[in-house]
Amino acid sequence: MGIIALVIIGAAAGFLATRLMKIEADVITTVVIGMAGALVGGLVLRVLLSVMGFMAGFSGAVLGGLVLIWLWQAYFKR
Repeated sequence: MGIIALVIIGAAAGFLATRLMKIEADVITTVVIGMAGALVGGLVLRVLLSVMGFMAGFSGAVLGGLVLIWLWQAYFKR
């Protein structure tokens, strides 16, 4: 997956993850959460990506974003 695809998928996944977790975040935070989630989810779901294609990468990005938001809320939110 190229860097451009990572940014685009990450931005979409971050937007979806922040909406599912019902948090208000600025655009930069949303994109960073999505990109980090895409990295985490992409590493975890690499096998599914080769089998299922694009949807596995997007699903992994959303799940990774959800995990990162949960960790952020649990440990770093003031």
